[in-house]
Amino acid sequence: MSGVHFTETVDGIAILDTRTGRGRWRFLDPVSTQLWNLINDSADAHTAVDTVAAHWTACGSDTAEVHAALTRVAAELSRARLPGPATRTPPPRCSPQVRTATTDTGRTRDRIAAHTGLALALILRRCVPIRWTIAVARGAARLPGRPATIAQAQTAHAAVRHAARLWPGRAACLEESLGAYFASALTGHHTRWVLGAAFIPHSAHAWIETDDATVIGQDEEDRVWPYVPVLRVGISN
Repeated sequence: MSGVHFTETVDGIAILDTRTGRGRWRFLDPVSTQLWNLINDSADAHTAVDTVAAHWTACGSDTAEVHAALTRVAAELSRARLPGPATRTPPPRCSPQVRTATTDTGRTRDRIAAHTGLALALILRRCVPIRWTIAVARGAARLPGRPATIAQAQTAHAAVRHAARLWPGRAACLEESLGAYFASALTGHHTRWVLGAAFIPHSAHAWIETDDATVIGQDEEDRVWPYVPVLRVGISN
């Protein structure tokens, strides 16, 4: 499976490169997206630059400026070994349901699973490249169990968020969501771990979903959901 994941929307392309280190996000605007698609369709970089520049020149743009900008983008993509083999995640057809965070941490076993899941998430994020983290997450999806209900996923997320208060350092959205994903799997309730992006402004986020793509555990201001998934791990891949 490719270590490069992307999604394309009317606002451009969001790319997550997980081949090295902790992963790197890149965003292409709609003009650069045309370039990306042409190169992915086997056009060489120089031909792709000329083709896209000609299109925008015909639309009234300054030829030299467009050509220079596209040449810079093509050079940056080449240095990053992009485009190339990549996994495309289609954007959702409609906005998902977003459930805000709860405080119900469940029973004792839910809290134990939360501490275990969060510990695993923190160790992975701090000690190994992100591609290994993704591999472990894919392995967790093979544990016996069934898709989590919304209530079960909310409990796992709340338990991990509560556990994070007792750990040194900050658990950001990636560690929190990964911990909740592991905690759910450890109790036999599978969720989906999602890494996604927003375009205006450019930003990245991580969360868990249930099998019907309901987004779990977000803050109140996230009800207007701006993110699109770029990498999904877990149920219904």
